[in-house]
Amino acid sequence: MESYIRFADGLSAWFGKVFAWCVIVMTVGVGYEVFVRYVLNAPTPWAFDLSYMMYGTMFMMAGAYTLSRDGHVRGDFVYRLWKPRTQATVELVLYVFFFFPGVLALIISGWRYAGRSWRYLEVSSMSPANIPIYQFKTVIIAAGILLLFQGVAQIFRCIITIREGAWPRPEDDVEELETILQKEGLGALHHGSEAVDVVLPGEAKK
Repeated sequence: MESYIRFADGLSAWFGKVFAWCVIVMTVGVGYEVFVRYVLNAPTPWAFDLSYMMYGTMFMMAGAYTLSRDGHVRGDFVYRLWKPRTQATVELVLYVFFFFPGVLALIISGWRYAGRSWRYLEVSSMSPANIPIYQFKTVIIAAGILLLFQGVAQIFRCIITIREGAWPRPEDDVEELETILQKEGLGALHHGSEAVDVVLPGEAKK
């Protein structure tokens, strides 16, 4: 189970980090559109299509990566108070009865949706550029399959936790700047508390 978890985490991370570059393409495209629209008075017919296709692709393909790093939003005001075994048991039930049916529905519906789009080579109706969009709808299927692979890994994580009473240690990964600053702040505070001598009234400083 642990080898599969490492495989699924690595696969999800690879796709998530590769498709994260979509944000660069989107930023360049939108920046170019702002320049030519407001400086040269010559707006492009394709910038809007580029922005929503890049954002949608990045959002969908990063879903499994976010799941592998436990990064999805969770209402944990009660969850965080439970013991790991209780957390894992509840998650296992939710994965089986809600996650997997939802992901399978995404894959099946996405297959029909993308297949219909490929049959008549659908183009965007949002702009006069008629940009092809059928290939981007295939992302729905790919994202669903990645989520399916990662969901199995999450099931294995739950089983290991129920057995051992502790969540498996995740792989080292990039951290948000906020988390890094919090750690540095706590480290500096701890270091400062060790460096300061506390002198009580009536005592000589050593």
